[in-house]
Amino acid sequence: MFFYILSSAIIFFLLLPFFIVLMGLASNDPVSRKRISKIENYSYANIITAYRNADIAEPLVQSLIKQSHPNHHIYLVADNADVSKWTFQHPQFTLLKPEPALNLKVKSIIYATERFIELHDYIVIWDADNLAHPKFLEIINAYASAGFEAIQGQRTAKNIDNKIAAADALGEYYKNYIERFLPPRIGSSSIISGSGMAVKTELYQSYLYGEDIQQGQHLWKKMMQEDKILQNHIMHAGKRIVYSKDAICYDEKVTSADAVETQRSRWLYSYFQNFPNSSGFTLKGLFTLNWNKFLFGLITVSPPLFILVGLSAFVFFIGLFIHPIISVAIALADIIFVGTIFWSLYLSDAPKSVFQSLTSLPEFTFRQLKGLFKMVNPNKNFKHSEHKVAVKVEDILQSK
Repeated sequence: MFFYILSSAIIFFLLLPFFIVLMGLASNDPVSRKRISKIENYSYANIITAYRNADIAEPLVQSLIKQSHPNHHIYLVADNADVSKWTFQHPQFTLLKPEPALNLKVKSIIYATERFIELHDYIVIWDADNLAHPKFLEIINAYASAGFEAIQGQRTAKNIDNKIAAADALGEYYKNYIERFLPPRIGSSSIISGSGMAVKTELYQSYLYGEDIQQGQHLWKKMMQEDKILQNHIMHAGKRIVYSKDAICYDEKVTSADAVETQRSRWLYSYFQNFPNSSGFTLKGLFTLNWNKFLFGLITVSPPLFILVGLSAFVFFIGLFIHPIISVAIALADIIFVGTIFWSLYLSDAPKSVFQSLTSLPEFTFRQLKGLFKMVNPNKNFKHSEHKVAVKVEDILQSK
């Protein structure tokens, strides 16, 4: 019986992306279905969390200073970082240096919110290695003016000149399209990326001072990822998370195999931590006929790609001896799944280098598998990802 249940679940999750694409192509962007009577001049608090290396954030600060939407302020939290070389000053910029060191991203965010120079309408979270497109806030503001309280921008790789980075970008192009761009078009919510998202201040602060964050920040590296807690909080509040593919946040991709293990081990650990919440949304959405929560739950409970493909191969082999028809069904589902990945990359206008990175996927997958075994001791194995690609947003725009 277990074999048949497992087989059915694998086939379902292999086919789920395909049906999401079909439904999404027949729908429109939710903001286009809302009547925007007036573009509001909302105020935005840009919070940048920089751990150990504050210098990497300078290009991001410069890109935010040049935003076409002028009503915003930048808060750079340099946690456990040397700021002796920072001489940059601007009326829209505040440098914060917590003492003693906080050593946790969410603590840096709380530290910044407690030092706002004014009451902002929305909070935007940035990682130090990010860059903001000149119209990022202007586009986000259009969605905010349409009444949306949680808007995820599109994270796009700023470095794909390395085979590992390109393979990393491939996964994000796929997830951006399947898990972020399409769900809001069909009445559900986008998955939060971790940076480049704007949330209404009251909603975001209720998350910061909620039980999950207040208790979780004392767990150190065993704390569930902040983005998962945030998206769960927004869903519990009965809100929707929308996605703007034009509000671009450039993000640095990992460039080494060791970095893949480090990053993916944290992500995988948080996925399993969040499993009860994801399955809970699925069941609650099903029994209350809430499509937003139901589809959101299905997407977040869906296994990571390499685990899903690995399980399908295992069940395919076992099925040859137990029930060959099931093996045939899994093989067909795998073909559709792989085709959907290529289809989503094509629809996302992924660059040629991303397609060429397919040859690097075996090594990338192996490193993810190694990261799976590092989850045993989070406090020992989870390390901060180092960022080294310091490039200006003008250079990226010119190259494109």
